[in-house]
Amino acid sequence: MTRNPSWTYRKSGVDLGQIRNLHNSVERAFSSTHKERAGKIGEVISGVGHYAGLIKIGNRVLALHTDGVGSKVIIAQEMRKFSTIGIDCIAMNVNDIICMGAEPLAAVDYIALRQANEKLVAEISKGLAEGAKQASISIVGGETAILPEIIQGEGKNAFDLAASCVGIADEDKTILNRKMNAGDVIIGLTSSGIHSNGLTLARKVLRKRHILREKVFDSKDSLGETLLTPTKIYSRAVFKALQKHEGISGLAHITGGAFTKLSRLTRGRNIGFDLADLPRPPPIFDLIQEEGGIKRSEMYRTFNMGIGFCVISRPSAVSRIVDSFDQDGISASRIGKLIRVPGVFLDGKRI
Repeated sequence: MTRNPSWTYRKSGVDLGQIRNLHNSVERAFSSTHKERAGKIGEVISGVGHYAGLIKIGNRVLALHTDGVGSKVIIAQEMRKFSTIGIDCIAMNVNDIICMGAEPLAAVDYIALRQANEKLVAEISKGLAEGAKQASISIVGGETAILPEIIQGEGKNAFDLAASCVGIADEDKTILNRKMNAGDVIIGLTSSGIHSNGLTLARKVLRKRHILREKVFDSKDSLGETLLTPTKIYSRAVFKALQKHEGISGLAHITGGAFTKLSRLTRGRNIGFDLADLPRPPPIFDLIQEEGGIKRSEMYRTFNMGIGFCVISRPSAVSRIVDSFDQDGISASRIGKLIRVPGVFLDGKRI
């Protein structure tokens, strides 16, 4: 029996429609600057609207991206566990950079604090360093700001976290040069859990009946520890697969907006995505859906549902690509295919 049939991401305070309007406004403003580098080093190849921006440097391109971890920082503060949130921050950046076919190289971080707290910064930095090692990148700098009038949260542990990342690729090897076609297969790479998106809705739904330190699954981890499980870093394995297999035609990191993110790969084309073979999601998603009375389509618009990354492949290359990820310890499987109708479809209906 559902307990609150009206819960949606919008009701929790995140309206994806409004966010799209904000993005469109930003894109219009920022696109006006692209002509400043036309014909020069740093000429824009791809700007706002994809997973990362691309600029031309000789025969190579640089990919640039900035991201944070959203309201996952609130869970970290309430659990007083800060050693893994930096992994999430690195993951959110490198997993987006690789979607352009670029190899992540380096990052800089931004930690904003309510008050100076050396122990807190040390723990956050520990996670950032671990994430960088997992992604094979260097952290080459950053900024720590003390903003008592801006940063809200749990007392002396109140903070926010973001980073920027740069990657590189040969100009002719970016993902923009690969064409997707109807009939191509969607390969899903398993997530490590909720990752770093949808937590605004998850927190509000779960707090109705559960506390973060409660054990709600048959495991040693509490609910809070489950929600804090670090975002999986896919960039190394995906880059390796790109180097080995010509059959990859598209890449998507499943983050804010969840599976609707696939649509950005085919903007302006009559190609869509049929998610006909999705696996059963992990228990955390079942719990969120049950407690919030959330519709199945809303769940797949908001959460990764156990699939943190999608690889689009020609049918002939699927088995080899799946094997490649299995060798790198990432479970991969076919979850759908591309069709000749725009949009993303679940159970035959557009989400």
